[in-house]
Amino acid sequence: MNKTICVFCGSSAGNDKIYETAAINFAKEIVKNNLTLVYGGGNFGIMGILSDTVISNGGKVIGVIPKFLADKNLGSNKITEMKTVKNMHERKKTMYELSDYFVAMPGGIGTLEEITEILTWKQLSLHKKPCALLNINHFFDHLIQFLQTAVNNGFMKQSHLDNLIIESDYTQLINKLESYKFNQEEKF
Repeated sequence: MNKTICVFCGSSAGNDKIYETAAINFAKEIVKNNLTLVYGGGNFGIMGILSDTVISNGGKVIGVIPKFLADKNLGSNKITEMKTVKNMHERKKTMYELSDYFVAMPGGIGTLEEITEILTWKQLSLHKKPCALLNINHFFDHLIQFLQTAVNNGFMKQSHLDNLIIESDYTQLINKLESYKFNQEEKF
């Protein structure tokens, strides 16, 4: 069975074409590397562009959408499989269970919340799956700076930050996910 890659990303496309282009290019890399995309199930924004591109290039996509969004017809009907869950909490749990790798692309507060929860679980040694930021156009620079400030001020261990893959190149990101070795101190 091929590996799965969960991508957290914007439900909006952003106001710079670079993000749409990044989603298209990353989707093609996902297919090229025989990865199945797991994502939030939406048919709009970066997530819609990403899933549509994976499908149109012959890849597989599993969407996970909460019922209240599915009821508003916000889910994609073009994907390989759609899982409808009760709520947002169950959505993240299901996405976690389905995925081997986690990547955040540019997005808003929902994207930030999703990747930071997965990172928190990793910090607590609840999993050893690789997590990454696809840092398109320096989008995550301030978040990275915040995390380094947390380390510098003793609120986070350097090893926890070192386990976060930060990459702006799609090919290199997938290579780093596939060759990742977990190396972390315990949180407590």
